[in-house]
Amino acid sequence: MQRYDLIIIGTGAGGGTLARKLAPTGKKILILERGDYIPREKENWDTEEVFLKARYKAKENWTDKDGKLFHPGIHYCVGGNTKVYGAALLRMREQDFGEVKHHGGISPAWDIKYNDLAPYYLEAEKLYSVHGLRGSDPTEPPETNPYSLAPLEHEPRIQELFDDIKKLGLKPFPLPIGVKGGKEKGESKLVLDRFDGFPDPTESKADAHVVGIKEALKYENVTLETNSYVSRLITNGSGKEIKSVEVIRNGETMSYSANTVVVSAGAINSAALLLRSSNEKHPNGLANSSDVVGRNYMAHNNSAMVALSVKPNPTKFGKTFAINDYYFGAEDFGFPMGHIQMLGKSDAMMFRDDAPSFAPGLTLEYMAKHALDFWMTSEDLPLPENRVTLDKNGNIVLSYSENNLEGHKRLQKKLRWILEHSGCKTHLLPNNLYLGKKIPIAGTAHQCGTIRFGNDPKTSALNTNCRAHEVENLYVVDGSFFPSSSAVNPALTIMANALRVGDHLISEVL
Repeated sequence: MQRYDLIIIGTGAGGGTLARKLAPTGKKILILERGDYIPREKENWDTEEVFLKARYKAKENWTDKDGKLFHPGIHYCVGGNTKVYGAALLRMREQDFGEVKHHGGISPAWDIKYNDLAPYYLEAEKLYSVHGLRGSDPTEPPETNPYSLAPLEHEPRIQELFDDIKKLGLKPFPLPIGVKGGKEKGESKLVLDRFDGFPDPTESKADAHVVGIKEALKYENVTLETNSYVSRLITNGSGKEIKSVEVIRNGETMSYSANTVVVSAGAINSAALLLRSSNEKHPNGLANSSDVVGRNYMAHNNSAMVALSVKPNPTKFGKTFAINDYYFGAEDFGFPMGHIQMLGKSDAMMFRDDAPSFAPGLTLEYMAKHALDFWMTSEDLPLPENRVTLDKNGNIVLSYSENNLEGHKRLQKKLRWILEHSGCKTHLLPNNLYLGKKIPIAGTAHQCGTIRFGNDPKTSALNTNCRAHEVENLYVVDGSFFPSSSAVNPALTIMANALRVGDHLISEVL
């Protein structure tokens, strides 16, 4: 059995970032990824292949709380879900780390504060080439250092909308986006287009493969094994240490060992792995005497909304600004609502399954050419009954009931009001036509919360360094550790925390 100083399971925002951080230490590191590299091919940017045929999604089904099968929006590949993310990289608000009262309940406080993560947010922003403008977001947390890269420019139609929204007295701001390249001497201009939901064959998108794994593998002490499904973590007799990692590769079972094991398979699959690894010392699942492993699953209340205006929108890349004026509420609603951002530009194929029957005269092409695309995120709350479990065959069961929806409904109304009062009013189609689509349970991109961290072993599985309370050499660095979800994309917080845990491992463990 091959032995390493460190094994990292998963190559997404947590695992990929941690690998990059630890690679220069010279320690012998093994990275295990259940998927393979997404090939760079023309289908990367083909809407039908990516969205309708689910070319790059995992070829597996899960079960919901009612026993119905569904195809999750999960990607098993080098870089994990960041290969298809929109690279919107925002910090959680300073208040998000404390207790927040919502219309639907209480969002619990974290046992670390914003200041504990602030230097790692800055490190992650530089690492992932985040373009932004400090001081432009009305709710952004404290930071004296500017972004190292200027914000992406708005295309003309988006700039027009941005200016119109400012005239309403709101404070739209450049959306922080992780994009590499296009600025070096002798380098051609980078024109962004296919982005949200698409892999990027140009490798301009700052994902965990390009930024993390690819750079880590430049070090001879780092090894990546793909197509390697981790089936179980095996403890020693006392149950206090992982003695081996059981892997299935091409139908063959093999084992590896390491002084330290880091799980970063995504909040759903990391929880499933710990539950699969139950034994005599951990009958309820590994590191789970608190019974929180798998519980408190969160994925945000997310909606995609499309406004169709008479005025064409020839934009190629519209994902350049966001609105946080209603993040913590408004005069007419004293509870948090959430975050609004632009989406990458839609095309005709994306509307094929959603074209409204009440507008039969509209072609898909017309809808796409006149669409303004928005994404809204509101916080969902950590409920114990929203959880990951395993059926009798070891397959994933994801039980999730929506909650805290009133703020999200109010946010949708605010967006409608903004559009109707920001120069779009005379250009809306009859009946103020909007396509609103609530992201279903299969939308797992913002998964978090299933192996929460904290100071109290009775209510958390991990300590504040993300080490398991009950297993001395086990760490978790994906979104599992979140006690609450906030209302911004979780990726940057996962990356920053991986860098924080990396510093702990370098100074205290390795």
